[in-house]
Amino acid sequence: MTETILITGGNGNLGRLVATRLEAQGSRVVSFDLPGSEGAHSAPRHKVVTGDIRDADLLRETLETHRPDAIIHLASLLSGSSEADPQSAWEINATASVTLMQLARELAPGPFVFSSSVATYGPGLPSPLAVDAPQWPETIYGATKVAVERMGHYLRRVHGFDFRCLRFPMVLSPFAPPAALTAYPSHAFRAAIEGRPFTFPVHPETGMSNLFLDDVVEGIVKLTRADGTRLVTPGYNLHGYSLTAAEIAAFLTARMQGFTCDFRPDPTVVGFVGGGPDEMDSTPARSEWDWRPAYDFETSAEALLERLAAEHA
Repeated sequence: MTETILITGGNGNLGRLVATRLEAQGSRVVSFDLPGSEGAHSAPRHKVVTGDIRDADLLRETLETHRPDAIIHLASLLSGSSEADPQSAWEINATASVTLMQLARELAPGPFVFSSSVATYGPGLPSPLAVDAPQWPETIYGATKVAVERMGHYLRRVHGFDFRCLRFPMVLSPFAPPAALTAYPSHAFRAAIEGRPFTFPVHPETGMSNLFLDDVVEGIVKLTRADGTRLVTPGYNLHGYSLTAAEIAAFLTARMQGFTCDFRPDPTVVGFVGGGPDEMDSTPARSEWDWRPAYDFETSAEALLERLAAEHA
């Protein structure tokens, strides 16, 4: 029987890519997202449910109707929006996520994959960053993610709930929102393709763990399908490669004729990423569900330039 997988935030860029990958493998995908997003995907889903993730009655109805074999929970306010509206961030990222997990424990006890972040750890981090490093975030976004991780771990330990968590580093992606200041590596590539100069909002030596978008998608799909008997780690860190702002600038200057850039550190952006690790230890993911990144920086950069150029043509 073909499995059904529910993806919250399923009409967003990441959700659509995950859905397409799953459908290619034979799964039925039910996408849950905000009204107005239902026409965003390029291929018809098995079902699209529109509504607010905070609507517990709609969540229950969705699970009762479709009885998904797995849930991939991507719906979330991003870091900048969370800081602008902490109350909504807590309601959407934390409370609604816990409600969904409680409903899933009752109605859809298969794998529940939660998208978390390096932001759960806070500043001044060691490198490589171990999965069990203390998590003391200084942003509301990070705090909401930690809250869900802890509740998921509790439900797993006490009730046998199949909670699975991925913590992502900075992601190199053609879909980085313009307002996402911490996505400056992706923004620099877009500027280069569009023939614009770019100002890096960090110091040249500022570096952080990175992962290419395709490896993010593959990580989500692979963990969803992983053998649960092998999974013992509460949450998994993923890491592709280490990258500094200066290295991005040097690559684009050499690769894209006429590209120019400068550096004007923004205290807000530096505060978000300046204390991030150069490497996140992904050893548990490698040993427990055989995860490996397919992209290093050069292959990520070439793939990103190709996709942005196609979009810009």
